[in-house]
Amino acid sequence: MNTDTHATAAGQHHHDDQSHGTLSTYMLGFVLSVVLTAIPFWLVMSGALPSKQITALVIMAFAVVQIVVHMIYFLHMNTTSENGWSMMALIFTIVMVVIALSGSLWVMNHLNANMMPIHEMSGMK
Repeated sequence: MNTDTHATAAGQHHHDDQSHGTLSTYMLGFVLSVVLTAIPFWLVMSGALPSKQITALVIMAFAVVQIVVHMIYFLHMNTTSENGWSMMALIFTIVMVVIALSGSLWVMNHLNANMMPIHEMSGMK
């Protein structure tokens, strides 16, 4: 019998290296989520940045940071649990988010450029 079997048989519970979070870490994650949502909302509503492109880039950066915050504080991903596979999941998620965000901006840009009837709006035919 190995040590895990002895510990279980003796009534002791074996805990792995996974973090389950505490109230303070959940509250920190919640506060960070609220702040990371409120700042982009304020940027759009106030028009604080000089151009729409800069505003979009800043909002995308906040979106990536917020996803990482959710993964760390609510999904409990870190570099030590599960022999580092959580870090691989974090890297994969960041890559997928970057692809999704850049693809969405590319599609929206091309829809705006190709679908808006500029000649009809200016009165020219």
